[in-house]
Amino acid sequence: MMEYEIIDASTNESFTCREDEPLLSAMKRTHKGPIQYGCGGGGCGVCKIEVLSGEYNAFKNMSRAHVSEEERKNNIVLSCCIKPTSNLTIKKFSQN
Repeated sequence: MMEYEIIDASTNESFTCREDEPLLSAMKRTHKGPIQYGCGGGGCGVCKIEVLSGEYNAFKNMSRAHVSEEERKNNIVLSCCIKPTSNLTIKKFSQN
């Protein structure tokens, strides 16, 4: 089973995420990263992050009410809906 290093660019903390594990689950398990969550199923938008580098698989649909097509193209995703396929650098999404 592959494990990937995830770096939170805001704090420079790192943690691991298994290839079969949603990113949000890894943040909850390790108590690291920009942990904020609500429903855990892609519908509330609370766990929105920006992927600065690395590859991932979006295994769940993300509500267009929370992640626009334009945001998705710019690697803005819901952490409950992605699993890493490489090491990732992430940060909490901010509107500015």
